[in-house]
Amino acid sequence: MSTLIAIVDDKAINRNTFEHKIKLFEDLDIVFMAVNGNDCLEQLKGLPVNKLPKLIFMDLEMPGLSGIQTIEIAKQLYPQINFIVLTVFDDEEKIFESIKAGACGYLLKDENAGSIYSAIINTLEFGGSPMSPAIARKTLDLLSKASLPSPSATKENDTLNYLLSDREKEILQYTIHGDDAKRIAQTLNISVYTVRKHISNIYEKLHVNSKAQIMHLAHQQKWFDNISLFL
Repeated sequence: MSTLIAIVDDKAINRNTFEHKIKLFEDLDIVFMAVNGNDCLEQLKGLPVNKLPKLIFMDLEMPGLSGIQTIEIAKQLYPQINFIVLTVFDDEEKIFESIKAGACGYLLKDENAGSIYSAIINTLEFGGSPMSPAIARKTLDLLSKASLPSPSATKENDTLNYLLSDREKEILQYTIHGDDAKRIAQTLNISVYTVRKHISNIYEKLHVNSKAQIMHLAHQQKWFDNISLFL
């Protein structure tokens, strides 16, 4: 069975170039090509569950809904779909905004067909987060700077502020202090399901798979010693 993917880009030349690259691989099928974010959401709405794409490549700058806004909305409606940003932009703000919205990878549009195919396999089979080398280097540099201690102990460079929403940081705080989903839900007056969804997003964004790993990361990063990071 072929792997279903989709592309969202407002420029026809980019969609056609992408289609040409994908057609080189017999195990991939393009289920749709959308011209903007609104078009993407409309096409998703009309598909049966078994015809939904496993992965969508998303442009960032489009009329109407931006790529980041589209990813954020679509991830809430279709959490099983993976999104990889495919763009010409490599500035740090867009990288982290894309990650926060739910993108699992970030590639530049000049990637060759082999690199795009590898990104698809890496994401769907191994749960990876593919990035173009230039993007990966910039991201690592930013995270490295964010981890350096600040003389004034401020939180501007804290990695969590790039990766997690305010609600996710709040739930992370309760989690690393031992509260379970039910207790957190009662404390914050939200549903247990909502808490578990936030925890799942936290695990994905911090690249961990269990509460034990979260606790280890919290000790390693000294989150217990700097509660102000979460406020």
